[in-house]
Amino acid sequence: MDLAEIQKSPEKALELIQSMSGQIEQLTEELRLALHRKFGRSSEKIDPNQKELFEEEAPSEEEFAADDQITVPAHSRTKAGRKPLDSNIPREDIIHDIPEEEKICGCGHQLDKIDEIVSERLQHIPEQIYVERHIRYKYACRNCEGSGDEDKPVFRVAPAAPSILPGSIVTSGLLAFILVNKFCDHLPFYRQEKRFERIGAHISRQDMSNWTNKSAERLQFLMDMFRKKIKEGPVIQMDETTVQVLGEENRPDTSKSYMWLARGGPPDSPLVIYDYHETRSSQHAKAFLEGYSGYLQTDGYQAYETALDGNEDIIHVGCLAHARRKFVDAAKASKKAGSAQIAVKKIRDIYRIESNLRDEHLDDMKFLNRRKELVQPLLDDLKSWLDDKAEKVRPSTATGKAIAYILGQWEKIVRFIESPYLTPDNNAAERAIKPFVVGRKNWLFSGSPRGAKSSSLFYSLIETAKVNDLNPYGYLWWIFDQVAVMEDDFDKEKLLPWNCDREAIQKRAFKGL
Repeated sequence: MDLAEIQKSPEKALELIQSMSGQIEQLTEELRLALHRKFGRSSEKIDPNQKELFEEEAPSEEEFAADDQITVPAHSRTKAGRKPLDSNIPREDIIHDIPEEEKICGCGHQLDKIDEIVSERLQHIPEQIYVERHIRYKYACRNCEGSGDEDKPVFRVAPAAPSILPGSIVTSGLLAFILVNKFCDHLPFYRQEKRFERIGAHISRQDMSNWTNKSAERLQFLMDMFRKKIKEGPVIQMDETTVQVLGEENRPDTSKSYMWLARGGPPDSPLVIYDYHETRSSQHAKAFLEGYSGYLQTDGYQAYETALDGNEDIIHVGCLAHARRKFVDAAKASKKAGSAQIAVKKIRDIYRIESNLRDEHLDDMKFLNRRKELVQPLLDDLKSWLDDKAEKVRPSTATGKAIAYILGQWEKIVRFIESPYLTPDNNAAERAIKPFVVGRKNWLFSGSPRGAKSSSLFYSLIETAKVNDLNPYGYLWWIFDQVAVMEDDFDKEKLLPWNCDREAIQKRAFKGL
């Protein structure tokens, strides 16, 4: 539209002004949100009485709900104090006694010990490393030189000690230590190499990488078991994040690859599976879910919906937390954030009721009935409010986009009310994938597709150990010891978190036994 047309037609001028006003408002919100993400707090909590960063005025009080009252039930407060030291940590007694001459009373009699005062302090021993010398005695007959016992070998020697990686210098304990450092504590191999050098051990990062890949190949059967068992549960939650992998075939090293995550299996003993793929295509989710029947809970990424196209065995459930997050961003981005804050409040009320019901530890049927009684009216109220606001809020604004998102996902979001195993959101999967995201900031990329696959296996084992209250270090060490002696008739089911030897794992974790 040129200037001459605008001058001739006031209607077109008004149309242009309205269009440009909308664009300016949208760009201003995007700038304000970008500034907040860079310089503001990362918390998603919203305080309606506090001015937002880079704003001149506080959000409108008129649009914010005035009846935001919360009743806090009576509760007992735990006495503050230092937590006792774990009983699994070894103890060393240090005796403090008075001099012998002070053990004589003024009356001339010997003092008797009537009690003792025990105080505990936590001591630390610097990292230690030592060499296990496995000495195997070798025998032979000097008289006949073996001719008198031809059915047996001339030289007889004790069998070699079993090892997860035969022929290697690494032990199960050292390998578990290296892997937990890398995949649990986010310490890259090159940093571990320097740490080992400081205590006199020269272990190259290449050796650590090779040990990781070879041990992952030996444990691949365990991942196959995880994939089977996770489909036996009522709910699977999925998420994905990027990873840079070098050396992928026909792809530049700067390409984005993806680490997919699934969390599910037995409700009381969940499994976490990481799965590396070169793309974010729906075919990966479809292949993973093949043969599964139950609920799939995800965010609004369209690939999950595509993967389930025509699959009547899987019910797709949405994530209320993702919808809430968009309203939180809208409240941070807009000067007039009253509507966004009202949405956050309404969603917060749903979470509060859900949390209170979970704390009551009801059986499944009572929980579902109470949830429908208390939560369903809140969902109906939120839906009615959203429908009303959708007609009044400009779609191009951050609040308008948040409303469009939640309404587009509404049928999937409200399905959590159907099952006691479902929660309103996909946060459990997000928590499980977060350690990978944090670690990625340290090690930056995987050196090869083989390394990425190995990483996915050990992240799976470690995160599964965490959600089952198992010490990751002790769990890996115990698994390595079991696999080292595994024979054809070995019961592999015993390696699963709900079947494992927790006492043996604790001993390895705390005492190194």
